[in-house]
Amino acid sequence: METWRVVATVLLAAAGLPLVLVLMAKARDRTDRSGTVAITGAVAFVVLLLLGVVMLTVLPGVLTWVIVAVVAAALGVMLLAG
Repeated sequence: METWRVVATVLLAAAGLPLVLVLMAKARDRTDRSGTVAITGAVAFVVLLLLGVVMLTVLPGVLTWVIVAVVAAALGVMLLAG
């Protein structure tokens, strides 16, 4: 496994985990139901986990770094807009 893949996955996790929490908070604000918040968190975490595994194994380098940049930008926008 190449080092750049591990670095990209760690950066994805560093930006993705707070993004999951932000998504859960937005779901709580919109619906005020704990079931919806739990489902939103579980779906976002599983998507993040699967994306990390795919990044570690088969995605090409350019696409991997684009995904990391998009997730980091989405986190930044959600935190600033929140």
